This record gives sequence, C-alpha cells and structure tokens, in this order.
Amino acid sequence: MNLEHLGIIRPKAVYRNLTVPELYEHALERKEGVIMDNGALLVKTGKYTGRSAQDKFIVDSEGVHDLIAWGKVNVPVKREKFNAIKSKMVAYLQGREVFVFDGFAGADKKYAKKFRVICEYASEALFIRDLLVRPTEEELASFGEPDYTLIACPGFKCSPEIDGTRSEAAIMIDYEAHMILVAGSQYAGEIKKSVFSTMNFILPQEGTLPMHCSANMDPETKETAVFFGLSGTGKTTLSADPNRMLIGDDEHGWDDEGIFNIEGGCYAKCIDLVEEEQPEIYRAIRFGALVENVVVDDKRHPDYSDPSLAINSRVGYPVEFIPNAAIPGIGGIPKVVIFLTCDSFGVLPPISLLSKEAAMYQFVTGFTSKVAGTEIGINEPVPTFSTLFGEPFMPLRASVYAGMLGERIEKYNTKVYLVNTGWVSGPAVNPDGTKNPRMKLRYTRAMITAALNDAYAKENVPFTHNDVFNLDVPAFVPGADVPAEIMDPRNLWADKDAYDAQAKKLAGMFQKNFTEKYPDMPEAIKNAGPKA
Repeated sequence: MNLEHLGIIRPKAVYRNLTVPELYEHALERKEGVIMDNGALLVKTGKYTGRSAQDKFIVDSEGVHDLIAWGKVNVPVKREKFNAIKSKMVAYLQGREVFVFDGFAGADKKYAKKFRVICEYASEALFIRDLLVRPTEEELASFGEPDYTLIACPGFKCSPEIDGTRSEAAIMIDYEAHMILVAGSQYAGEIKKSVFSTMNFILPQEGTLPMHCSANMDPETKETAVFFGLSGTGKTTLSADPNRMLIGDDEHGWDDEGIFNIEGGCYAKCIDLVEEEQPEIYRAIRFGALVENVVVDDKRHPDYSDPSLAINSRVGYPVEFIPNAAIPGIGGIPKVVIFLTCDSFGVLPPISLLSKEAAMYQFVTGFTSKVAGTEIGINEPVPTFSTLFGEPFMPLRASVYAGMLGERIEKYNTKVYLVNTGWVSGPAVNPDGTKNPRMKLRYTRAMITAALNDAYAKENVPFTHNDVFNLDVPAFVPGADVPAEIMDPRNLWADKDAYDAQAKKLAGMFQKNFTEKYPDMPEAIKNAGPKA
C-alpha cells in the first residue's frame, strides 16, 4: 500500500487490514504483548494509562473557527504546528513496519464515514479493528480514499520546547484537512475518542445528534434506551444487560428514524471485574480482544482486582462478543434516556424522574465525579461538571447539542431519569480518611429496569420532591428487592446535619457552575436546577 502521499516514505513494510490471527502474530513477534490464558492479547501502555485531556488540540482554521467552542477543552493550535508534528511523525515511520486498518464510523450507512487508521503497533491496529465498524470484503475492495486519516505513533515523543505541546504526548485534529494525529501515548482510548470527536463535529451539520452514551433495546418490543455518562459512571456495565439487546456501549447518533452505533466494538473497564456481576463483559475477554494494563500471574491468569499497573485497566472487543448484541447497531427512537452520574459527595438520590426543563439542565450541567484512573493524575473521585456528559469530545457549542436533545425529548415524549451510580450512605472518602461503599450494582440495575419497563408509572409509585436538588424521587422500586430507605440518601447518613451541609454545598456548586457557563440559558431551564 502506497503511503507516500502522506509523507510516509520507505517504510520497512505496510500491512493493510490484517486478520486477527495475523495481528496477534505480529504483536507477539514484535514483543508488544502476551496472550492471556483466556486468549486475549495483553499489552502495557506505559506512562499513559488514561486519556491525557490537557494534551488535546484542534487546528484553528478559517473553515472551523466560528464553529468550535474554544476554551480549556477545545484548545486551538496553528496549522503550521500541526503540520510540523505530522512531518516528524511520518519521518519517524520511515524504516518501520506500519499497520493500516480501514473501517467505518457509523453503523447506519447514511451517516457512516470512512476512516483510515495508520498505526505504529500491530496491537493498536487490533484495537481499532475491534472498535470501528468492520467492512465486508466487498466494501473493503471498493473502500477507495478515506474521509479521514488518523496516524498513531506512541513511540514518537513530542518536544514541548520545539513543538509547542504541553508534554511528549499530543492528540491533534485538523477538521478541515481531515487529518488526526495521536503522538506519544499508547493508551488506545485516545484513538477511539479522536474518531468520536470527529463524528461529533460532522453529525450535527447533517441533522443528527451525536451522543456520548451507551444504548440497548428490548428484544421483543424493540423499544430503545440510551445511557449518558462519563467514563466510570456505568455506561458499559449497565447497557450490557442480559435481558436486552446491546446496540453499543459508548457512542451513538440520533436522527428522525432512531439511533445508531458509531462504533463496532466496546471499550470496558476491567478493574474489579467479576463474572457473576458482569458476565457479558467478563466473557468477552477472549481471543480477538485487546486488554490494557491488567496484571496476570505466571500462568497468564488475570487478576482484575490488582490496580498496580493502572486503575483504568481496559479491554476492547468487537460488539459481537456480547451474545445479545444488535447487529447492525441500529435501534428505534429512545423511549427512555438515563443520565448516569457518579456522586462522590454521597447526597444525590439514586434515581430521579426529570421534567423536560430539568433534563436540559442536567444535560448541559453534566455533573459527575471523575473516577480514579480515567485521566492522568486522577487518583480519587473528583467532582466535576462536564457539559453534555462528554465535554472533552464535543467540539461545537453546547447549545447545538443541547438544543437537538431537547427537541427530541419533546417530539417523542421520551422519559428522562437521573441515576446516581456513586455514593449514597456518605461521601466517597470521610474527613478521617475512611471510605464508604459505592451503590450496589444490583440496586442500580433494578432501578433502571423499572424505568425501562415504565414500572414507576404502571405501579402508581408515589414521588417525593427533593427541594435542595429540585428532583422528583420515587418512594420505592416496584418488584425489586431494593431497600426503600436508600431512595433518600439522608436516611443513610448517621449525621443528618452533615448530610444537609454536604447537600447544600453540592447544590451551590451546581448553581455556580450554571451561572458561570450558561448565563443566557432560558429561565425555565435555570429554575429547574438545585436550590442551595
């Protein structure tokens, strides 16, 4: 395959669209990783075991300048700097083996975009083969030129003094030139999130809402649900429901006909993975999957509870590895939207029903806690407000995405719930340093199942209004063994005054964030938020 038009001249070899066994062979020969006893390929990503959020840049070109929400998240870089780093990266690949994968982003062919991913490592090519929509032989034969090209070189280290970067890593997108660079980091999530960020720029301009969410559907009624949330809030875990068909675990589009998976695979956290609690994900770790930073013993058996390599240990696998996956990843209009938040303060109710205005407030606010390991430097849960439950990947102004979601909620009468998968019996870490347990997964599953089945309405469950957070909370979970007292976290706190103080503190953070970020938001939405 000729890559000279990209500046990649005289590589040692170019391998295009290899099979999984071939990629395994190359990865093992190159000593990129080892095979685990379950058949998955295991690699260590070194210094970067999570996204390096502060090393992301967007080329500030004339064609996109007025579209991008510039700021601390979407940091501009001049095209000259971008091209200089690109030139160094392609020069770095001279005399080296190069692995190329051609795939689609978008299960719905109406919106699918062709991506060519050029990798330094065979294991990276395996990862993106798992994560993108894989072409058929006929589609591959007629693939032609890609819509976007991504070059990933973990071995190339940027020089901040010369290249103008913050560190040795750089994740850069030139939307106008249709080119993406991932330098200095072997963490595979940078590749998939760069593709997602690109689709989040394209799809709204085509009338489709891109969403940082997982999605599943009822196998009989085909009714669809979507789950918004940042990494660590439970998107992958809660959407992998054995009683429903999985559409996708992270990235979707919503048009007038329904939703579709942007990816062709899943990227799940491995830390504390237990087969009894997450059987679908546990069993998906097999031949063909790429595992990052999991500790194994001398017999290559994994210890998912060992965080010594990374709290953010991960596995990427094709969505077909989930037995009840919907192939292709397309579903109908969502009947239920779930906003997943991980409250490290321990004061938010475990589930609340939202009005349209409250839904818009929570969507643009995007409150959660960054869970340890998902980003460099995060070792304990850190409260944060991430616009749209995915601000790092949303290049356009928040009002673009929020307006599209609001239109769809109203048009299709979609019910929206806020679900706290974090702490309810106290903060994540007490003042004395002791820790409280996180919400039990089986309780959260039962609450969400009731929402998906519309059981709260069908069983006439009474709701209580939480005045501080301005939320409507069900009195109990119908048909489930969930203690009613946990529906109000204040019941679980030994010190009620401490709960009240913590709740008012968090409500004040909501108000401050909203006032600073969204001063022009309509009053009806503003008034739907917490009241400190």
